[in-house]
Amino acid sequence: MGKVTGFLEYDRQEQKYQLAGERVRHFREFTLPLDTNDLRKQAGRCMDCGIPFCHGPTGCPVHNQIPDWNDLVWSNDWEEAARNLHTTNNFPEFTGRICPAPCEEACTLNLENQPVTIKTIEQAIADKAWEMGFVKPEPADVQTGKRVAVIGSGPAGMAAAQQLARVGHEVHVFERQAKPGGLLRYGIPDFKMEKYHIDRRVKQMEAEGVVFHCGVNIGVDKSFASLHNEFDAVLFAGGAEDPRNPNLPGQELAGVFYAMPYLTQSNQRVGGEDVTAEPILAAGKHVVVIGGGDTASDCVGTAFRQGALSVTQLDIRPKPPEREDKLTVWPYWPTKMRTSSSQAEGAEREFQAATLGIEGKKGRVTGVQCARVDDRRQPIPGSEFILRADLVFIAIGFAGSVKEGLLDQSGVTMDRRGNVVADDKSYRTSSDKVFVAGDMRRGQSLVVWAIREGRQAARSIDIFLTGSSTLPV
Repeated sequence: MGKVTGFLEYDRQEQKYQLAGERVRHFREFTLPLDTNDLRKQAGRCMDCGIPFCHGPTGCPVHNQIPDWNDLVWSNDWEEAARNLHTTNNFPEFTGRICPAPCEEACTLNLENQPVTIKTIEQAIADKAWEMGFVKPEPADVQTGKRVAVIGSGPAGMAAAQQLARVGHEVHVFERQAKPGGLLRYGIPDFKMEKYHIDRRVKQMEAEGVVFHCGVNIGVDKSFASLHNEFDAVLFAGGAEDPRNPNLPGQELAGVFYAMPYLTQSNQRVGGEDVTAEPILAAGKHVVVIGGGDTASDCVGTAFRQGALSVTQLDIRPKPPEREDKLTVWPYWPTKMRTSSSQAEGAEREFQAATLGIEGKKGRVTGVQCARVDDRRQPIPGSEFILRADLVFIAIGFAGSVKEGLLDQSGVTMDRRGNVVADDKSYRTSSDKVFVAGDMRRGQSLVVWAIREGRQAARSIDIFLTGSSTLPV
């Protein structure tokens, strides 16, 4: 488990960032990696803690064997560390960049607020694996003759497709956008994860036999029935993309948008794709972002890079404490003050602030009407205030999957939250030979959960098609 006394000898050292004034001038990643010697020391801090909560049910959804690959990094065996990491996670370079790292919150050393830098080490292992040529296509030795359609090329769809191809099934992935990746490509800004990481995984998967069909919207361009007839199994992995509607007065004003169209358009522009919709740009504008989550934070960082004059983020939740009570919540994910790199670039944050409505002149937004809220999130009389706004983004989460088209045509059973009904063992829907994984099943969640569900769904599909499976549980 690293160096036995490493946690006593080495302090926690995190990756540093480019200065905010520098990084807002571009959309590239801006972390400054640790050198190999410092990475080894950080891995050496992993202690022999008896019960490694970091990869238990409270830590890592894909059950990365974190103490094992920390020990391998400490021993300077990067190839074996990469092999170990890839046994549980198909895309560690994704999660090493964009996962919020519940593993670090569950680390035993977090009891002293000094957890092992697990996320940094995971990213380093994945990056070195590519740099040193450890990542290679792993095509199946024998083909089964079974055909599987995967609808959606986000992390759940990509993980399932890769697993299924590696055990010999013919896998076709259908993506409605121009390039694969789903929200990895079109929802997450390049300053958090540049898209060449997706491109090289797609090339690896194509070498393993996966066929990508982009620009095909199943349920619109091609009917579900025709797809269902062509394949032995179908996996729904389209995500939860139906935005939650706050029904605010004035929401119809020009200059008010949901977050995802804005982020998608920005990513298309950065990626050199044609943007056919009305341009949404923050340059020279006062921007208000409604919502306190990761999507809202991505809007903040994108707006600054586009040249916004100011960005204010509204969060209805109370301002959390700087640190949690460890004895009450550890090793679970705590509520505590977190400041994203985008927020640190100059955003104003308003906590315990409800949005009452949006005001405007001549059909265009000019401000956001707000009020402080009590413990029940009800507006406090007399606490109203108005924020100047030329551009407003609504980022308050998603209400489930889009039902028009694919889901309506398939007839699968949906729950009250707008998710496709299936358990987390078989991942089978109510429709014959149709499976579901990721946000489409569990609702809006993390990339690492999508990867886990894609892998597990692949195993279930393999058993359905062949009667058994060598894929991991």
